[in-house]
Amino acid sequence: MDCKDMILSNDFADVILDFSLGAVDLPQEDPDDYCTISITDDKLIAYTRRIGTGQEMSLSVYAYRYMPTLYGLMQNEFDTLSLDATGVTQVQRPPLELTGKGVLIAFIDTGIDYTLPVFRDAAGNSRILAIWDQTVQTGTPPEGLLYGSEYTREDLQQALASQDPYSIVPSRDENGHGTAIASVAAGSRISEREEFLGVAPDADILVVKLKECKPYLREYYMISSEAPAYAENDIMLALKYVQSYLVPFQRPVVVCLGLGTNWGDHTGSAPLGRYLNETAIRRNMGIVVCGGNEGNTRHHFKGRLEVGSPSPENYQDVEIRVGEGENGFFMELWGSVPDTLDIDITSPGGESVQGTVLGLGQSVTYRFIYERTRVSVFNILVEAAAGEQLIILRFMQPTAGVWRIRVSARETVQNGNFNVWLPITQFLTAETYFLEASPDTTLTEPSLASNVITVSTYDAVNNSFYPASGRGYARDNRIKPELAAPGVDIPTINGRRTGSSMAAAITAGTVAQFMEWAVTRQNRPFVTSLEIRNYLIRGAQRTPSVSYPDQEWGYGRLNIAETFDALAGV
Repeated sequence: MDCKDMILSNDFADVILDFSLGAVDLPQEDPDDYCTISITDDKLIAYTRRIGTGQEMSLSVYAYRYMPTLYGLMQNEFDTLSLDATGVTQVQRPPLELTGKGVLIAFIDTGIDYTLPVFRDAAGNSRILAIWDQTVQTGTPPEGLLYGSEYTREDLQQALASQDPYSIVPSRDENGHGTAIASVAAGSRISEREEFLGVAPDADILVVKLKECKPYLREYYMISSEAPAYAENDIMLALKYVQSYLVPFQRPVVVCLGLGTNWGDHTGSAPLGRYLNETAIRRNMGIVVCGGNEGNTRHHFKGRLEVGSPSPENYQDVEIRVGEGENGFFMELWGSVPDTLDIDITSPGGESVQGTVLGLGQSVTYRFIYERTRVSVFNILVEAAAGEQLIILRFMQPTAGVWRIRVSARETVQNGNFNVWLPITQFLTAETYFLEASPDTTLTEPSLASNVITVSTYDAVNNSFYPASGRGYARDNRIKPELAAPGVDIPTINGRRTGSSMAAAITAGTVAQFMEWAVTRQNRPFVTSLEIRNYLIRGAQRTPSVSYPDQEWGYGRLNIAETFDALAGV
């Protein structure tokens, strides 16, 4: 079997490694029955024959830090005001006339409808530099990436000139999410809809259409087949592909990520977060990540044990209301050093598992007889990337009602803080939530990565914070988000949309405007993502009644015109 077949086969597990394979024994009998794709010198994706089915997978075999996390789209179901509110319209006009010319905006998402006029210039030529469609296997993949098909601007031009464009470039955006955010960030003005205009209408566009995760990962994380879900390793390889188009001091690149997940320690320590950090420090590279829509979903519990009190008297109950028809869910509890936490589990019918004391890397599955529910518990005393205790709970066919997780410490409490996260809304099949939830620390990963620009969402109509928007800070109390941007009822080429991915798209467009001024026009040719972030913070609009930085608003509302006023000393 060749490497491409292994990459696409559900019989092979995707493993994210941060070391060379050298003397490592992969979990398989035939040492030749695997392949790898390198991301950087010390990061690679290995594809190795799976052991067991998705339901039987064990973190003792596939370590937590090497198993891909799954990410979902940050869009909820349900004029130019948003552009005016962020100063975009002002800087598009003279004297600055910033429209993203010479800048490349990359979208790692569900693809793009390349046939739409909004992605062409005034002469009708495609503004899309290339598409890497990870789902189409009939074309030629990008160099070194082995799967999917890459289509260049020349291919797109040929397709647009054809009466059947999809016979030449068969890449489609069936979901529409990628097309919507690309139109917001970089849509051209088109004659039949003069009122529609993107933030950076002269920027070049680069697109990666992500393939959905393999079925075994969907089974393990218990995610419905209807919910779009994307594997962390495919996103990392997409980011590697995007970087190949960066030409320092000549063609800057802005990356727009409208994806998120609740899994991870919420400090940006997961493989994707660490890779984003490394990428964002490159010259002329800006990375914008949405903060998610989990603020009012009641999917975060912030716990506190009394410091200095011994166990077992010192505990806190975490109550979860499981909705009717919930198939199952994957929940993470993160402790804080030096405490060592244990849990008891009680079902809605009163059946309980007492004294769940787990050793290092130990996993156990409990069967609740009357509830017909299985709960697997896996304990990692020190998770390698975060350095904290992680307890993973997989609820399979949970009975509807209130489940109780009693959290206690083995010894005298020294820190006392712990956090629990349920999956993002799209990854649940019913209304399942904590009875006593916290709306804070609800930004989704990978927006907690230190060097990216993280945005929350507000409504530009009345300058009110969007209730569903993720909120800071990071679990380690770093300031996140940095800015808030409009994301409610935003005009897109596919109609009006709401969600944090819309806020990220507007912000990515403003970063492209700044990149045009800084790099293309040679005013700040060595600029980095961190510098751009701080320039935007200086221009953010702040309300006198709010103390900044704020868990909802960061350092204020995005306004690119005010940023240039600050640069000019106005």
